[in-house]
Parts: sequence; C-alpha cells; structure tokens
Amino acid sequence: MLVFGDSWTVGSAATAPSGGYAYRVADIAGWDTIVNGESGSGYLKEGRAGNTFGERIARLDPALDPDVVIIQGSINDRRQGAAGYRKAVQAAWDDLAATYPEATIVVLGPAPQVLPIEAATLRIDQDLAELAAAREWPYVSPIAEHWITDDNYLEVIDTSERGADHPSDAGHLYLAQRVAEAVAPLVDPVTVVALEEDPEPVAGR
Repeated sequence: MLVFGDSWTVGSAATAPSGGYAYRVADIAGWDTIVNGESGSGYLKEGRAGNTFGERIARLDPALDPDVVIIQGSINDRRQGAAGYRKAVQAAWDDLAATYPEATIVVLGPAPQVLPIEAATLRIDQDLAELAAAREWPYVSPIAEHWITDDNYLEVIDTSERGADHPSDAGHLYLAQRVAEAVAPLVDPVTVVALEEDPEPVAGR
C-alpha cells in the first residue's frame, strides 16, 4: 500500500516519524507500507520541498505497483481559495490512476486541525467527496465520521508550539486505528509500501 499525503502523513509532531499514522497503520492492519509525504503540500499549495500533489504524483515510480493507494488531505489548500481547486484535483487523480491503473485508490479527506472546523476545510471535504463519488472511488471523511470532536480534540491534537496543531503520538495511533478500520472493508488483504520525502517531524504544515 502506498500512503500519499501531507505533514500528517509525514508524521509531524510524532516523537519519531515512524510514530506517524501512515507507518503505524501497517502494524495495526498487517500491511507493508510505503509512505510519501511532504509537509505543507496540497493540490494547489506547494509544500516544504516546493511541490504540489500533482507535481509529486508525476514523479511517482510506476514500478511500485501498489495494490492500494491512500491519498490523504489536504487542509493545506484551505487558504488557496476554490478557484482552480477541482481542476487541480482532477488532474492529479487522472495522473495517479494512469500511473497505477490496477490499484484501488482510496481518498482520505482532510481532518480538522482546529475546532470549530474551518469553513474552507468543510468546502475541501465536500469537493473531494463529490469528485471521488463521480469516479466511484472510496472516500473516507474524518469530518463526516466525527473522528475529531470536542471530546477527544486535546488527546488527538498537539496544540503546543512544537506540535503546531498536528496529531500527537496518541493522536497518530488513534488515526492509524481509524484509517485501518475504514480502509480494511474496502480492499483485499494487501502489502503497504511508503516513500519518505520529508522524514523529519516539523512544525507547521
């Protein structure tokens, strides 16, 4: 399985990157994992290394040939506005599907880093849900499924200066459990694979 995403996928705010949800889901579900994350990255927004999702997808190695791809996020586009967003998502997804035509592609929508959930994050979640439905791709919405609420927010999110509103160690474990539960019914038993573009925990997105 290839897990592709932003700083949450990198494992930001975890004590070690290997404590991030994308790595821990492999242990929980018994999958082999490849993780490809870049902090700050989104469909429109360039990340820490200067790349958008589309640019990163264009560089993926077709030889990886994963059985399943999870593409996560991203809240990083919430300040980019709606103009051009759906077009950028469609282009990135077209390229991803062409690169891995046999893979089951699961879209993991944005999870709220603050509460109440920002209006732009809600818009991103709706856009991704509608675009995934049009392709008949599975869509997992942490927002619609209430993964992060007032009741568990301070357990899941590290609000310290270092954490910068990313998941804590406990939060990454919780997210790994929720991702495994959500994805397992959608796919056959698989091996998961991960690439590390941004292996160090960082503050910010």
